[in-house]
Amino acid sequence: MLSAPARATQLITEEEAKLPPPKGAIAADRRGILRGPKVEFISPGDSMSSPMPLVLKFESFGGAKIDPESVKMIFLRTPNVDLTPRVKPFVKPEGINMQDAELPPGEYTVRVDIKDSDGRAGTTIFTLKVGPK
Repeated sequence: MLSAPARATQLITEEEAKLPPPKGAIAADRRGILRGPKVEFISPGDSMSSPMPLVLKFESFGGAKIDPESVKMIFLRTPNVDLTPRVKPFVKPEGINMQDAELPPGEYTVRVDIKDSDGRAGTTIFTLKVGPK
């Protein structure tokens, strides 16, 4: 008996991919000394086919801990698409490790917001480039 192949986790749907991009520039506040947590985009690399690994690393400072419940992932579109419920099972205090993110071909700008145990916020914005299968 053949077993069904493991299903990848849908990160962005075809319908969401067709939403228009946000109007204007994306604001990223980077003033002053930041002691807030850091979000580092690890993979995928330049362009990959789907499903792909989506790995982000969280780093906190000054003895604070990352609050996994505070993690929000937003696909920047008009209107924005909240991806948080789809990545929640993969969120750990040290980061996000989703090995089989399913996305249609295209380029997707995503924002991740986190907070640490001292209430300080950290944000990163990255672009996922998905090539044809």
